Amino acid sequence: MSTTPAGTAAPVIFMRDERLKAEAAIEPDPVSTSPATKATQIIAIYGKGGIGKSFTLANLSYMMAQQGKKVLLIGCDPKSDTTSLLFGGKACPTIIETSSKKKLAGEAVAIGDVCFKRDGVYAMELGGPEVGRGCGGRGIIHGFETLEKLGFHDWGFDFVLLDFLGDVVCGGFGLPIARDMCQKVIVVGSNDLQSLYVANNVCSAVEYFRKLGGNVGVAGMVINKDDGTGEAAAFAHNAGIPVLAAIPAHEDIRRKSASYEIIGRPGTAWAALFETLATNVGAAPPVRPKPQTQDQLLGLFSAEVTGRDFKMEPATLFDMVGKSELVKPTLEVIYDAA
Repeated sequence: MSTTPAGTAAPVIFMRDERLKAEAAIEPDPVSTSPATKATQIIAIYGKGGIGKSFTLANLSYMMAQQGKKVLLIGCDPKSDTTSLLFGGKACPTIIETSSKKKLAGEAVAIGDVCFKRDGVYAMELGGPEVGRGCGGRGIIHGFETLEKLGFHDWGFDFVLLDFLGDVVCGGFGLPIARDMCQKVIVVGSNDLQSLYVANNVCSAVEYFRKLGGNVGVAGMVINKDDGTGEAAAFAHNAGIPVLAAIPAHEDIRRKSASYEIIGRPGTAWAALFETLATNVGAAPPVRPKPQTQDQLLGLFSAEVTGRDFKMEPATLFDMVGKSELVKPTLEVIYDAA
């Protein structure tokens, strides 16, 4: 039985609530602007499906390797297509599928079962469940649990690049940000509203976890299929993040990418572009982004594109049921003033 004197509970609860409010009001420390100090930079790359993350990462990782860096590329998209360009259109066995097969056979997964290399780039795919048979985010978590069993934290790489789908607002896909598994995030976007909407969602996630004490920041944006209209660059400026590279919407790039050809090779026509990107990715510090509101995002585009000049008209009950609106008495209980 409690021996607390009557009348003391309320003040204790009040003091605790006030203390929690004071703690919540404290702004988190600013993101460090100094270069990453860990030996391995783990970088998560996010973007809308089909925006060109896999194309960008395959060429970026290849160029980094040619510059003498030891690079690991991990595909974290359920489509398992991150490494297809790197391996000339060949599918890489996924960690999730391989793990399931090995478990049924009573065998352990080995590095050589899931990790493959090309010209100095090491790459693997986490994979995902079949459509309708599981959760993609849970698959990501399971994949990283398997990587940890394989010694992920002891591997000696200069860069680990994680390719994440940005369309899905799910805890599994937000794992690197939520658990501080990476030092920084890069967003890939283009001059279209949907890709910038996804990029802004990622910035919002980074800001949310910063307020909870996280340390991940956004290092910048890669503009892919840049047609020169400038919306993506304007978004990056407004969000307070740098543009690391702008890859033009060029027919030569489209054609070579479609035929699974690496264009980020030293000495080629596009070498300088990816050399600059590789340098910027390594050197860019993680910064705290400024997520935009929906109206601010729409404001990047002309009213003709977004329909911003349209005036919304409220619907009526007659619109919904085809008869006049009936005013019914309220069921709310009204108390007399004390």
